[in-house]
Amino acid sequence: MDKEKFEMLVEKAFEELPQEFKSRIENVHVVVEDLPDDVDLSGARVKNKYSLLGLYAGIPLKKRGADYGVYPVIPDRIKLFKENIERISSNDDEVELKIREVLVHEVAHYFGMTDQEIRKAGY
Repeated sequence: MDKEKFEMLVEKAFEELPQEFKSRIENVHVVVEDLPDDVDLSGARVKNKYSLLGLYAGIPLKKRGADYGVYPVIPDRIKLFKENIERISSNDDEVELKIREVLVHEVAHYFGMTDQEIRKAGY
């Protein structure tokens, strides 16, 4: 799948998030990259760069103090790794489903959920 189509599926998945969550997301940049780099892998608990599907980097909402945003803040970032998502998907429909799953997982991190809490919630 070309990158443009993949990015369109990411945008579609974001637009389909429930409004109650989407309306609370601020200052987040969602990007598509082919593979994670060394910086991405430094904080991730994964076996190798081919097993990381997405990554949230920023200050989760739960951990923001009263002074958050008083000074300019760089956007939080959600990265989806195209090659890794495609590698575990058999077809374009599976790619679309996996994009949605990974995006929801990373948005949950933005809201402050841990991996354990995300799994417990059924994601």
